[in-house]
Amino acid sequence: MSLYSFGLEPLSCHAWNKDQTQLAVSPNNNVVNIYEKKGKDWIKLHELTEHSGRITGIDWAPESNRIVTCAADRNAYVWSLKDGAWKPTLVLVRINRAATCVKWSPLENKFALGSGARLISVCYFEKENDWWLSKHIKKAIRSTVLSLDWHPNNILLAAGSSDLDCRVFSAYIKDIEDKPGPTAWGAKMPFGELLLEQKDCGGWVHSVSFSPNGEQLALVTHGSSVVVVDAAHGKQQTQLTTERLPLMSVLYVSPTEIVAAGHDCCPYQFSYKGPGNLQFLRVVTGERSKVEKYSSVSLDGTMVLWEFKH
Repeated sequence: MSLYSFGLEPLSCHAWNKDQTQLAVSPNNNVVNIYEKKGKDWIKLHELTEHSGRITGIDWAPESNRIVTCAADRNAYVWSLKDGAWKPTLVLVRINRAATCVKWSPLENKFALGSGARLISVCYFEKENDWWLSKHIKKAIRSTVLSLDWHPNNILLAAGSSDLDCRVFSAYIKDIEDKPGPTAWGAKMPFGELLLEQKDCGGWVHSVSFSPNGEQLALVTHGSSVVVVDAAHGKQQTQLTTERLPLMSVLYVSPTEIVAAGHDCCPYQFSYKGPGNLQFLRVVTGERSKVEKYSSVSLDGTMVLWEFKH
């Protein structure tokens, strides 16, 4: 474990570049700071200051090297590095409530943005007019969207919300991608198609994460539960309710291993081996399917690098 302090302000969200040499982090305000590791120190290189509200989401696309940010000001920006400076492009997200989370798709040709407007904006670049447009997914969502994750096929999108439900939608945009083939989650995939509605998960669904092959979906709730929905076994649900404080974030780090963290100030490792077989393993002291390290930020102003033991 390696711990780094970035001052006294809480750190609300962060993202890494492709080779993990630079870090974009927001100190719980309307600014994103970009740092570079030099020796044992982190040197601030850039400040992204276009937002007027608190930053609620950052994601850094590894291949295109673009950063997307969203904030409580109801806006999203795509940042591109040109001539040594980060230039923002405003996205037409068309929401009337604060944005809450944002996530690039695996192919980086679109991204999804959750908000308090009870909808998901799926944003893509229209070359003809040289701007970022959005299409809305509204079906069945009854409250704020708190978390998002993309399926490896670049089409399906999981969303957790404060209406206690978790859903999987199709985010297929025919203008920019080929027609998708069938998956374990479903075969019909017009834009906005609801493929899963997992009701009453036991609390606000704070975070969702697809497995590396996309056939399982893990989620954590404010009721201190970890849930796995297995599409390979008829979308069966396996739930493990812990005695710990609420979990706020979850990540599939291998085909069977899940890491979750929250108000207990440390990550926990769980193992899922099939329906009915979800177990807590331990407190945790390259590729997403073979994770060796992962990071967390917290309200004490620190970023921690954790080593994952398989």
